[in-house]
Amino acid sequence: MGATFIGVRHHSPACARLVAETISALRPAYVLVEGPVDMNGRLDELLLGHELPVAVFTSYRDAERQHASWAPFCAYSPEWVALTTGREVGAQLRFIDLPAWHPAFAGRRNRYADAEQRYAEVMESLCRTFAADNVDALWDHLFEVPPADGLAERLAVYFDLVRGESTAGPEDAAREAYMARWVRAAVADAGDRPVVVVTGGFHRPALIQLSATSDSAPVDLGWPQTPGLPATAAGGSYLVPYSFRRLDAFDGYQSGMPSPDYYQRLWDTGPESAADQLMAAVVGRLRERRQTVSTADLIAARVSAEGLARVRGHRHLARVDVLDGLAATLVNEALDVPLPWSTRGTLRTGTHPAIVEMVAALSGDRVGRLHPSTPLPPLVHNAEADLERHGLDRPGDVRLKLTDPTDLKRSRILHRLRVLRIPGFTRHAGPTTGIDPVLDEEWSICADDNRLPALIEGGGYGRTLEEAAASVLADRIAAARGDMEKLAAALFDAALCGSDQVSDRVLHGVTGAVAAAPEVAPVGRVLAVVLALWRHDHLLGTARTETLGVVVKAGVERVLWLAEGVYGGAAPAQPARIDALVAARDALVHARSALGLDREAALAVAARIASNADVPPDLRGAAFGFAWSLGAQVEPVRAVRGAFAPGSVGDWLAGMFALAREEVLAADGVLNLLDELLSGMGEQEFLVALPALRQAFAYFPPRERETIARHALARRGVAGSGRALLRLPIAPDVVAAGRALDERVDALLAREGLMGT
Repeated sequence: MGATFIGVRHHSPACARLVAETISALRPAYVLVEGPVDMNGRLDELLLGHELPVAVFTSYRDAERQHASWAPFCAYSPEWVALTTGREVGAQLRFIDLPAWHPAFAGRRNRYADAEQRYAEVMESLCRTFAADNVDALWDHLFEVPPADGLAERLAVYFDLVRGESTAGPEDAAREAYMARWVRAAVADAGDRPVVVVTGGFHRPALIQLSATSDSAPVDLGWPQTPGLPATAAGGSYLVPYSFRRLDAFDGYQSGMPSPDYYQRLWDTGPESAADQLMAAVVGRLRERRQTVSTADLIAARVSAEGLARVRGHRHLARVDVLDGLAATLVNEALDVPLPWSTRGTLRTGTHPAIVEMVAALSGDRVGRLHPSTPLPPLVHNAEADLERHGLDRPGDVRLKLTDPTDLKRSRILHRLRVLRIPGFTRHAGPTTGIDPVLDEEWSICADDNRLPALIEGGGYGRTLEEAAASVLADRIAAARGDMEKLAAALFDAALCGSDQVSDRVLHGVTGAVAAAPEVAPVGRVLAVVLALWRHDHLLGTARTETLGVVVKAGVERVLWLAEGVYGGAAPAQPARIDALVAARDALVHARSALGLDREAALAVAARIASNADVPPDLRGAAFGFAWSLGAQVEPVRAVRGAFAPGSVGDWLAGMFALAREEVLAADGVLNLLDELLSGMGEQEFLVALPALRQAFAYFPPRERETIARHALARRGVAGSGRALLRLPIAPDVVAAGRALDERVDALLAREGLMGT
């Protein structure tokens, strides 16, 4: 009898009804469905009796590629209806498409991405012809709202037009050739009984042609083989609970239909009742959020929607009719962005709050639930066991002391869950950089419906929390591609997770990224974090590891190389690049012998930077402080006097103080010279220099600033506490500005001869 091909739009109730009616009428030997062929041995698992929506989640990892994708099903998905109705009539069920990890799906996070999105020209022409705003409104106009009479013929014409004479890309061509082999094999095995083929409408014309048998057609040797994972790859497929929100085009889902809760109502009760329920859902949601919607407003919205439906030729109210009617009635001011249902994609910034609530009402909050007998990946079981074993399986607040071995283990489990983005585990306090000496953490644990799906999806990274988190961090480090901030964060997360294996796996990439970084400040940030972990992080288990040592050495070399290449005259002080030299200096102080760092070469670089007038003053001062703090023979008094220029002295001092503040306090004559030079500045010069000077002296902690203040008082023979000078009732810059104003007033009075009056 041959094959009957049904081209569908994924998640279309109209197509789902056609599929159910066709299969029920034909009672075929085989029902073939576009879906992952590697799930054929697990169809009983798929049809256990889950609460929809659910999805087949597939992960893939090898040395070159990491891929994850979803094939979601809800009650009105034509593919789901094909499976359930096929089983009811006793048909053999088969998925016939390539596995989701196959290279043909590279770049797709969703198997059912709409092909028509890639043929915008045809869709735009159809929308113009039928005066529809977009493909979703066009689809409702042509298929969801009209009577079902002649639906199969209309769908065939539509998809033939969409496909046209276009040649599929190599990925779709490979998929269609593979699916056609399944069709031919099923038709041959079915004999006189029919075969029903349910695929995306875009593929239907090609499959009809490719599946036709003729003398010139290639001979298939039985059923096609299911591709197996490469020997060097890891991956697999599991069922996961899904949600209407994840199905919604307005939330970023790129296939199927928007507003899933509306289409669920359309599937359950038909277009007339769905429109009534839609209006009630929107009004109810707005009222829950204390938005005034009167009975008169509701009547006006209904009248407006019915008028629009008549103008548009709709026998029943369509989704856009109801939404346009509600928007026209309830939103009185001008809109900054188009109505979201008039375009395609996520909600835009600036969307009116009432419109946002309308969209949310149509999306719905339904969340799927797997049958208790559903197999789960090892990570789910291992994670649940870890949580129970360490008392982290109950909601509540958790306070941890990282110096306690038991609490440290619990912290690592929680951080692995955080890195995997498992919901329900939130850290409120704790170390953030590897530099700060924070030894306590505060977490909160709460129940979350999305935890199981996230754990199942995380199972694509590994069998245990440690293994999965390590894989995620390796991907983050590889994806940083020279972004030093991301690199530093990933390395610190690796330490928090207790996973030094991450660094071992990506050591070459990390050192290469550091060695190629174009700016000194970000490299300094990475160096500071990694050095802190290398130096004294016995707490996190990273102290003195060879892996981090290699990164430290590469960071020191890159910081010095980049710093010597910075030019720009009197640029304002930049604390981040000063901190980079601080990190390089600290590495030489604490790791020179262990890592074989070249102190003499570093001092030579610092000397060249400090003496180069083309280098910004903050870097010149930092380079001088770098050498001074490392014990080089320098002349600080001479250097301070030579650098003293009102427009840049604060920047130079900021660099020097950041690296050599202890040396400044201990040296003979430096504070006296600074007091002398600063006191000799005119009012205007001091006002100009004041912001930079404040930034410079901020490098001294309060106790050391008190020491400097006491020194200044002693030089003037004034007895008293230096602390009083640090607690002025008015900010110093306000005082300076006031004195400058007084000076200008005095000058004006003198010019006008009014000083003596």
